[in-house]
Amino acid sequence: MTEMVHGGGPVAMGEPILPKWWRTVDKLSLACVLTLFGIGLLLGQAASPPLAARNGFEPFYYVTRQSVFGAAALVAMAVTTMMSPRLVRRLAVIGFLVSFVALMGLPVLGTDFGKGAVRWYSLGFASFQPSEFLKPGFVVMAAWMLAASQDPGGPPGKSMSLALTLTIVAFLALQPDFGQAALVLFSWGVMYFVAGAPVGLLALLAGGVATAGTFAYSNSEHFARRIDGFLNPEVDPRTQLGYAANAIQEGGFFGVGVGEGQVKWSLPDAHTDFIIAVAAEEYGLVLVLAIIALYGTIVLRALGRLTRERDPFIRLAGTGLACAFGVQAMINMGVAVRLLPAKGMTLPFVSYGGSSVIATGLAMGMLLAFTRERPQGQIGEILMRRRLG
Repeated sequence: MTEMVHGGGPVAMGEPILPKWWRTVDKLSLACVLTLFGIGLLLGQAASPPLAARNGFEPFYYVTRQSVFGAAALVAMAVTTMMSPRLVRRLAVIGFLVSFVALMGLPVLGTDFGKGAVRWYSLGFASFQPSEFLKPGFVVMAAWMLAASQDPGGPPGKSMSLALTLTIVAFLALQPDFGQAALVLFSWGVMYFVAGAPVGLLALLAGGVATAGTFAYSNSEHFARRIDGFLNPEVDPRTQLGYAANAIQEGGFFGVGVGEGQVKWSLPDAHTDFIIAVAAEEYGLVLVLAIIALYGTIVLRALGRLTRERDPFIRLAGTGLACAFGVQAMINMGVAVRLLPAKGMTLPFVSYGGSSVIATGLAMGMLLAFTRERPQGQIGEILMRRRLG
């Protein structure tokens, strides 16, 4: 039958892997990712020396570690982009199962590093945060279930994915990590909506989330403290939010100059959760807008390419990964400017953190693999393959 191809010409059979990959991958999104990582190293050189001095390390100790983590993340991303969607799904399922087991073990074996939330395993030389690796695996798993439910005689994938989502949200809330729980729930909601969920059911779920939030506020001191701090009209200048807000105001349009910022000496998380405050103070609104444009380009490019994708699984999984990536960036920056309560969420590819950058590299590799140009068969052929496969 006649094949429909979006983007470039039809893929030649037997073509070498690297030339085929280079011709079909979204090069602009790839360039945006590399630029974000470069900006992260640049900001790390400004933000990490004060922390290194407080902990008795060499000035660029954390920058060196981030370079190693970043190199591993970029290699993982590049390898994943070369995989077929079926192989990506298998990798994601394995990663999800391992991460989920690790998530369940946190209450017994995990640590909070003095932050009030048990989210990490301490490995001595580094730490491991299961929720970071859980997210991309969960998105692909849920997309697989939702896509399977569209097959004639298929399993009840929508109900199964909802049960899986609520289970994960419950484990994350126990840490507590309400930010990651909200991101998981949002990712599933977007995919569920794209899969054709009725609006009434989504409204019912939104009501359930509001009820759960009220319960958490009444029973979790950690959650209530962050909400109260967000709702308080007066920002204590000695808190992290106060320091970040002042730094953003001081930076203005062009910033105070490279190395001249002061917020990095006051914020304990200047290199992670509040890295955008360092960018705003030293480089000004210009760099912040550039960072926002890079994230926006990646998300919009991915969604645009996915609108031409006929395979329901690829379309759903890619949409979930792209939206989770963009919303995480939005949450991080929204917290810094006090548009959202504090979440303890990193800025993808820019913030310091081994688990964060490597997991984000894997997630972006999956997204780029799903958005590669490929022949689009007739819809009947795809449905037949899904029934037989």
